Formats: sequence, structure tokens, C-alpha cells
Amino acid sequence: MNRRALALAALLGCSITLTGCASNSVGTLPPRPALINHPVFFTLKDPSQADELIADCNQRLARIPGIVSYYCGRHFETGRDTVSDDYTVGLFVGFDSAEHYEAYVTHHDHVWLVQKWRPRTEILRVHDILDESR
Repeated sequence: MNRRALALAALLGCSITLTGCASNSVGTLPPRPALINHPVFFTLKDPSQADELIADCNQRLARIPGIVSYYCGRHFETGRDTVSDDYTVGLFVGFDSAEHYEAYVTHHDHVWLVQKWRPRTEILRVHDILDESR
């Protein structure tokens, strides 16, 4: 390979490397989960029922049409006193439209879950957060 071709290959390699680094720069934000974000925190009267609640959420809620992001699980203990640990199970559901959110709220599987778990819940905190940057 002659010097000119070697220099061109090196320049091309540096260009690709720098382009890759630029896309991961400090100013680049990670992907956003959804337009409408719906975190829910359950404090169960009987914390030993957490696995059952998580299983019900995974079976009944996760497959409702219109959901674009979903997670259900227990509190992650970090040892930080600024992190709330006053719940048994956390649920996160994301939607990309108000219509999908409304369809979720009225969906028979969501209604079933609320009817089953509301009486078993000591405290229920529901938040709806709009990501206006989307």
C-alpha cells in the first residue's frame, strides 16, 4: 500500500472513530421511554403478596395494546437515605399517545387488576408525567 492510500485509510479510521464518539458525547441524551409515563407505587397490606402482584401485572398489563415501555418490580435498595423505599411494588407503563393511555385505563385487564389489588393495597400512588420534548 502506498503512502497516499495509507494516509487516506488512517484519516478515514480517525473520522469514523470521532463520529462514533460524538454521538455519545455529554450533550446526547439517552432514549426517552414514552410521551406519557405512568409510574405507580403499591404499598401492600401484606408485603408477602408482592410476587403475586408482579405476576398479575406482567400477565395482565404488559400486553395491553398501546404500551411502548413497561416494567414491574420491587424496590432496589441502594442504602441512600434520599431514595424512597416506602412501597412494596413499583410499576412503570409508557404510552406514545393520550388515546393509548385512555385505552389502557379502560382496558378490561387493567380494570380487573385494579379491582383485585385495590382492596389489598394500603397506599397507592399514581403519577402521570408528560415528556414535552417528544
